[in-house]
Amino acid sequence: MLRIDAMEVLMQKYKGIRWQVLTSLFFWLCHSVSSQIHYSIVEEMRKDSFIANLAKDLELDINQISSRKFRIISRASEKYLYVNTDNGNLYVKDRIDRETLCGAAATCLLTFDVVIENPFNIVNVKIEVQDINDNSPKFIPDTFSLEISESAIPKTRFTLQNAEDTDTGINAVQTYELSDNQYFILTENINHDGITFPELVLEKPLDRETQKDHELIFTALDGGNPVKSGTAIIRIIVADANDNVPLFTQQLYRASVFENTPINTSVITVNANDSDEGINGQITYSFSKTSGNMHHTGMFDIHPSNGDIKIKRNLDYETATTYELSVQAKDGGGFVTHCKVVIEVTDVNDNAPELLINSLSSPIPEDSAVGTMIALIEVHDLDTGDNREVDCQILEAVPFDLIGSSVSYYRIATRTSLDREQQASYNITIVGADRGSPPLSSRRTIKLDISDVNDNPPIFFKTPYVAYMPENN
Repeated sequence: MLRIDAMEVLMQKYKGIRWQVLTSLFFWLCHSVSSQIHYSIVEEMRKDSFIANLAKDLELDINQISSRKFRIISRASEKYLYVNTDNGNLYVKDRIDRETLCGAAATCLLTFDVVIENPFNIVNVKIEVQDINDNSPKFIPDTFSLEISESAIPKTRFTLQNAEDTDTGINAVQTYELSDNQYFILTENINHDGITFPELVLEKPLDRETQKDHELIFTALDGGNPVKSGTAIIRIIVADANDNVPLFTQQLYRASVFENTPINTSVITVNANDSDEGINGQITYSFSKTSGNMHHTGMFDIHPSNGDIKIKRNLDYETATTYELSVQAKDGGGFVTHCKVVIEVTDVNDNAPELLINSLSSPIPEDSAVGTMIALIEVHDLDTGDNREVDCQILEAVPFDLIGSSVSYYRIATRTSLDREQQASYNITIVGADRGSPPLSSRRTIKLDISDVNDNPPIFFKTPYVAYMPENN
């Protein structure tokens, strides 16, 4: 196995400030079908930035690029990348924003396949997109209120909303700060999922008759260089005594639902208790208002009185496999508590396989050698597990074989010698069926013409020819 390390320096000048991003390119290459190349780049590279020379990394002679039908096959990646088929260089086609592409995922990859022929080979290319600190922390909303009873004792803790930063790693939110005041300090708490939440801790008893509200500046800072920050305003409303905070029976609720479950089906019910009486003990359920939660909660409804969560829109496993909902319970006195609901969507076999013809040689000479490749078929199924596994076969009795070249590719090759004088063309029907229950299938038909070669000598109909003629002609 060959490993090569290369370095690229991207430089940008703006308003007298010089930014320098160091990009490390690395890959591994194995000379066999379905080998892989790995590159690493940073997000936000300029359009037409050079990434690598694919032809060189594949040890492919530039003069052979055309004859070997060098090309890339891509779905999502074609929006961001392109290759120059004259010299084999790989370039950035459009803005690559890691947060748009992969969200908060730890690893962000762009993938595509390189196909070359004569001889045939497929190389999978993975490009890891590294994060840069291009986003500031943000509170949603950036102003929120807390109602705190004047009877709250010192050391009482109040969970605050995390700031959101679409960057990852050290570029994400690292610390929080609170403006100077005489009543509250800021601390952090780690929940059972290992997620750190900021908490407001009461240091000094409140007196509604002295001061009925307080305003604090809440700041989130990331770990980038330079550091970026975001702020929110916390308005503390001092309320008359409400002695008990609502408590959920569970901090984490889990449910599983099939993607074809009808709308208005109940998925799970959350429950919180409050020991207070009257209005202070009346609990109202709702979804917390965060940007990520808004997207997820658009798929579900929660009953404000009983906490029953129902499906609001049609689910699609291929669009989202998991929904994480933040649910809050608020009593009549203003105390709020939160829990998390995780809803996992289970896949059903609702997508038929796709059969794509990526390469077709027609016509082919009748003297083509046994094993000559006729066509390259790509198989794709959006489902998962057995629902994604596809088996392909040729329906007709034809002198061709369907050969699996990798997980996603089949090639059609000649099994025996061809004779145009016996048959000048073939219809080859490929059927792909997945392994779901019940299975789904699709088919593609290829018309293959056989071209003539001079393989037959002239033949007289009679041997010999005899004629008679009178002697006096």
